[in-house]
Amino acid sequence: MTRPAYRILPAQTADSTPFWTGGAEGELRIHRCRSCSRYFHPPVGVCFRCRSRDVAPEPVSGRATVASYTVNHHPWFGDAFPPPYVVAIVELAEDPEVRLTTQIVDCAVEDVRIGMAVEVVFEQHEDVWIPVFRPAEGIVA
Repeated sequence: MTRPAYRILPAQTADSTPFWTGGAEGELRIHRCRSCSRYFHPPVGVCFRCRSRDVAPEPVSGRATVASYTVNHHPWFGDAFPPPYVVAIVELAEDPEVRLTTQIVDCAVEDVRIGMAVEVVFEQHEDVWIPVFRPAEGIVA
């Protein structure tokens, strides 16, 4: 996917690297506890529900629902994100308690709606694949 070249890239840690590099294989990887089965984000080495250290990244479907969004009209990063653009919070299909802050792409800003079904696509920047979401064709949330 071709997007603006300029982006502030995240610092990768041992826990977060699978999340930021999963797009190379087309996978959205979310940490999951093997003891209590809970998904969680951001990725950390301990489950915040049961305190187990038996956690690992696991590929998820990449399907989500728009829980909230805002339309940004300010050019924060020069020409990298020409306004208007949508910043959204999406709930993952596997667990609606897992929410990601992301961009909605390939969609007119006036067409974005709360409850809209979306799917992940990835923008590659150096060794990082940023998960962004587009409308999911044929999927009803």
